[in-house]
Amino acid sequence: MRQSRTKQLTVLAMLSAVAYLVMALIHFPVVSLLGFTLEYEPKMIVITIAGFLYGPISAFAVSAVVCLVEMITVSASGWIGAVMNLLACAAFSCTAAFVYKRSRNLAGAVAGLVLGIIMLTAVMLLWNYLLTPIYLNMPRDAVVPLLVPAILPFNLIKGGINAAVIMLIYKPVTVALRKSGLMPAPENAPKSKANIGIILVSVFVLVTCVLFVLVLQKIL
Repeated sequence: MRQSRTKQLTVLAMLSAVAYLVMALIHFPVVSLLGFTLEYEPKMIVITIAGFLYGPISAFAVSAVVCLVEMITVSASGWIGAVMNLLACAAFSCTAAFVYKRSRNLAGAVAGLVLGIIMLTAVMLLWNYLLTPIYLNMPRDAVVPLLVPAILPFNLIKGGINAAVIMLIYKPVTVALRKSGLMPAPENAPKSKANIGIILVSVFVLVTCVLFVLVLQKIL
């Protein structure tokens, strides 16, 4: 039991480091808002994989660690940015992980990710309404008109990209972890084949979200 716990902590620490690295290295603009740009970065993908592996509490723990380190090292938005960051990560990743924990199959993964997108969008609409006026030092009435044309599409696109990439890479990640000995292989588990339908749908969602980003950035 102690060895299994040690391996779990090792995997979570490794995923935390990967989440921070992809956040720092990969980001691109999606929506312009009040003179600054809302950027996509993929740390939620790694955090959600941690949640799929070990449950929603682990997803929240990784979210908290990564958001705290991000605030200390690279973020310029202070505690408000860290709170918003944590809320977004937890809304998406913990929701998806909670559903998947109760139904560890393809349907559970898809349902969890869809609910994660919905929760991410709803939570960020609410908290942008509450905290963005404080952060920008402006009246709340000036923020309200931006919620639907900016905050809403940004989080739908963000959630869609996250969900699509997770569906494409989750299985290869688990296979790699099992081959490395960091995760036990499931007993008497039949070999599963790649689900071509899920791959095609995930690629379609990913391409659609990227095209929306290009349209919002007036590249297309």
